Amino acid sequence: MKFSWKILFCTMLIMAAACGASGYFFVNYVFQTSMERETRQALDESSILRFAFETAALNIPSKYDVLPDGTVEQIGVYLENSGQHGNRLLRISDENGKVLYASEGFTGDTSLWEERGENTRVYRVVQSGDSYYIQTQTRINVSDRMLTLETMKNVTAVYTERTEGFRMYRQVTVIVLLCSGAIMTLIACWLTRPIRLLTRATGKMAEGEYSYRAEQISNDEMGQLTADFNHMAEALEQNIQNLENEVRAREDFIAAFSHELKTPLTAIIGYADMLRSRKLDDERHFLCANYIYTEGKRLETMALRLLDIIVTRRKEIDRKTTNVSGIFSYLQEIYDETKNPEDGRVKVDICWEKGELYAEENLLKTVLINLTDNAIKASEEGQTVEITGRRMENGYYFQVRDAGIGIPEEEIHKITEAFYMVDKSRSRAHNGAGLGLALCTAILKLHHSRLRIESTLGFGSCMSFLIPDEGVNADE
Repeated sequence: MKFSWKILFCTMLIMAAACGASGYFFVNYVFQTSMERETRQALDESSILRFAFETAALNIPSKYDVLPDGTVEQIGVYLENSGQHGNRLLRISDENGKVLYASEGFTGDTSLWEERGENTRVYRVVQSGDSYYIQTQTRINVSDRMLTLETMKNVTAVYTERTEGFRMYRQVTVIVLLCSGAIMTLIACWLTRPIRLLTRATGKMAEGEYSYRAEQISNDEMGQLTADFNHMAEALEQNIQNLENEVRAREDFIAAFSHELKTPLTAIIGYADMLRSRKLDDERHFLCANYIYTEGKRLETMALRLLDIIVTRRKEIDRKTTNVSGIFSYLQEIYDETKNPEDGRVKVDICWEKGELYAEENLLKTVLINLTDNAIKASEEGQTVEITGRRMENGYYFQVRDAGIGIPEEEIHKITEAFYMVDKSRSRAHNGAGLGLALCTAILKLHHSRLRIESTLGFGSCMSFLIPDEGVNADE
């Protein structure tokens, strides 16, 4: 059952119970009020009739010691004829229960005849057929006689009004429930509209439409729920996109790895078979062995870089405050042989400011060496690669600049991908496999930093990054 129908049925059930209970109590309250009024009138009329009877009896000549039955009957006729209400009946009985006078239609029994004192009054409600009466009784002591005066007041109209009241109230209740049902249907549909929109959104997302969002139509709790759902949907869509990108990157990685592995292996196997199966002269033997050695070293470099990337991605590094002098001194020792520009090699110029940084020193050395090696490979003989470092407000800044061949603008965002090489022939000539920048990116990510690349084709490139101080996130 739909939630809107549940709201409607529960509301209608509560309203029906409330209307039924209130109608019952209201009609009964009116009925009880009317009956109390009629009872008071019946008792008051009984008192008036008793007084009238006593007055009439006092006007009887004193020649009678005891009031005769015939006189009692005459007084009864007089009292009945003098009444102004046509719905009143009389009955007069003596002390023995003998009826001396009774109005036509007086059918009340004598169960009210009990020993009571003079001037006492009792009453009850009796039913005769479809009619209802209030029967009253009072005792009269006159002329040495104890008489009983009874009246019956017709109150059928009060009971009829109650029955009619219940009937009309049922009709009104049905009309009210029908009108309320129509109104509550509209209200229930309006209240449950956000739920329907959320249901539609979840259905769309289940079908794969992750960009679908639920419409927020209010600012109440349901509106907040819709907003939270949309935020969740955005996060889910982003996570799915990230997973798809990761899967695609892994597929590309595997394809590139397979290609990079297949090419040198095919050549190695071919040249090794040539050495095994043929007698070659010394020159050709040297060329085959040299190619096998070169491609083997390239495979070794690729394997070591891959291992570094895998290890780097899986471990938590132990960063600590380190003096930059040790890092730059290490770089000077490695590239000290490049200081002499006369030999035609690429010169490496290192300049830095004193300071401290918060990092894992060995990993940072790996980053700088890879960046420097890439810059050297991209440079021509006699050009200079500049390595600089300076202290910044929120960390230590490193920069590696060359004046080499540069990188096309459309390929800058691709060069940090594993196995991607701008100039494959040039990279392979230097035993490159397109893994150095991928390794640098992974190491810098562990340091909450990132590699910034600026390059102009034909004029060189600039690779820079900021190692943030403790508590600072540079990649934000």
